[in-house]
Amino acid sequence: MTDLSVPLEDIAVRAARGVGDPLRAAFAQAQQPSYKRDHHDLVTEHDRRTEQVLRAELLGAWPDSAVLGEEGGASGHGTVRWLVDPIDGTANFALGLPFFAVSIGAVVDDRLVAGVIYDVMRDTAFSATLHGAYRDGEPLRSTGPATDAQNVLITSYPGPGTLAAGRGVAEYTTLLREFGAVRRMGSTALALAYVAAGAGCAYAYGIHPWDVAAGALIVQQAGGRYLPLPADTERPWEAPGYLAVNGDFDLPGSCLTELLPRMLPGSAGPAAP
Repeated sequence: MTDLSVPLEDIAVRAARGVGDPLRAAFAQAQQPSYKRDHHDLVTEHDRRTEQVLRAELLGAWPDSAVLGEEGGASGHGTVRWLVDPIDGTANFALGLPFFAVSIGAVVDDRLVAGVIYDVMRDTAFSATLHGAYRDGEPLRSTGPATDAQNVLITSYPGPGTLAAGRGVAEYTTLLREFGAVRRMGSTALALAYVAAGAGCAYAYGIHPWDVAAGALIVQQAGGRYLPLPADTERPWEAPGYLAVNGDFDLPGSCLTELLPRMLPGSAGPAAP
């Protein structure tokens, strides 16, 4: 296969940066979000508009491609498949928290080959090709502390469904006790970007391919570990969950090794007190 990763990364980075100014301008204005599944799942006119712009840019730059977007579904046909989240962290964007990103991953022959996570408010692009990972074009390495106590864990666990099932409290208590800090940041893509930069670990379940396609590649190419959950999936970006850790993290010595089987949906974890 011809190495398409470098030109595809360049296209993705240019497309993501191209929507930065409109998103920053929109962030400064009051938003009127609507809802998809429930009040936890916001969407704004800017999600839809940004995806339309990205879709046109990607298909125009590489006509032999298809786009799967969070808001607009699939369009186009071709060798390259783009996975696009126009605003990952819509709730943050809509409610005035400056922590959201544009995420674009590229798949060729069922392999992730390029991706970008664009931290809009910081004007910072985390990207990857098959040759490495980069932050604003400079090489990126996922180096960081090895132990739980020295690390931050970025997670959305436990979610409302887990708590409603009477689970998650005991596991979350352990995470709070063992990790240096536990954070709910509201953007899966940015969580992965910062793990790639060495900032601890990230765990999530109930995700979609456009949430993680770029981040999975960036973490791996930076020297970190991206573990799809369940682990036997053929396409890691399609797994419903993941654990990502920096390249120096001692996973066998982490409380996560014991807790993860109990944190997954359908597990027989202890009931909340």
